[in-house]
Amino acid sequence: MTTVTSPLLPPLKEFQRCLEQIWHNRWITNNGAFHQQLEQAMAAYLGVEHLSLFTNGTLPLITALQALHITGEVITTPYSFVATTHAIWWNGCKPVFVDIEEETCGIDPDRIEAAISPRTTAIMPVHCYGIPCNTDRIQAIARKYGLKVIYDAAHAFGVRRDGQSILNCGDMSTLSFHATKVFNTVEGGALIVNDGETKQRIDYLKNFGFASETEVVAPGINSKMDEVRAAFGLLNLQQVDTAIGKRHRIATRYRDALRGIPGIRFFDDMPGIRHNYGYFPIFVNAAEYGMSRDALYFKMQEHGIYGRRYFYPLISTFSSYRGLPSATPANLPVATRMADEVICLPIHHELTDEEVENVILQVKR
Repeated sequence: MTTVTSPLLPPLKEFQRCLEQIWHNRWITNNGAFHQQLEQAMAAYLGVEHLSLFTNGTLPLITALQALHITGEVITTPYSFVATTHAIWWNGCKPVFVDIEEETCGIDPDRIEAAISPRTTAIMPVHCYGIPCNTDRIQAIARKYGLKVIYDAAHAFGVRRDGQSILNCGDMSTLSFHATKVFNTVEGGALIVNDGETKQRIDYLKNFGFASETEVVAPGINSKMDEVRAAFGLLNLQQVDTAIGKRHRIATRYRDALRGIPGIRFFDDMPGIRHNYGYFPIFVNAAEYGMSRDALYFKMQEHGIYGRRYFYPLISTFSSYRGLPSATPANLPVATRMADEVICLPIHHELTDEEVENVILQVKR
């Protein structure tokens, strides 16, 4: 069976030694030694100044909105995992969907300004598939209207533009370390901020709001990463570059083999961008390809290939959000089409040459 991803696992003996150390330390959560080491190592690897670890990738989104005191309306994309919009809802705000760019699947800056109202306080774009949004234009719009920008960078671990981490863009960026990601801590996440004072507030908020043993400064939540996951991540950080290199070779093979097939489109590497190759989406134009996306999707499954339709259906079509005025398909033509055409092909560090060639063969057929 060929699946979209396979989790990056640390060497068993080294992980066992870490577990023994945790057992010896008698400290399994609440900012232990491995937690502190991973925060420092992660910040250095990613090229960011201030990073706070979380127990999953959704809670940093929720906490970022809370820390920035976001209210009213938040402009965002329907082309993402549903946690992006759920985080807005959990903070009592209203999501406002705008369309995406075909070139990146990121939020379209041309549509943002038209969606701003007196109630708008923030923009929450997504670096979809790890492809950077048009951060310069988004920041210019935010500056013009006095808006905060929180990037959902769940897919963007290690992604850089001209040598600089894209995680430093905006007011905050969030990461996911779920098992399906390029780098994982089984479950986990992080929040990247621009200054030490804000990081301190984030660290309070992720621990129920405790600033000391007797002082609670805000209604925080429990979203601390434990020592076991931190140790898991610390070991994975040592081998993530090798995994990214293997993913890069697979992406190159897919592009070489699938380029020129009528009705099949995909993204090439962007100039100046250090990609992480977390996903390899193709887009199927049924009229040109001679088969619908879903027909190909299920045909691949018949041959043991289990791709994923990331992101289908759109968040704006779910019952929780389809009643919003901004959720109408007429408002989201590009996102609707991309969601109806996308299949993410298998790409991970354990994929064999034979498996890659079988994926190519089924798409070519």
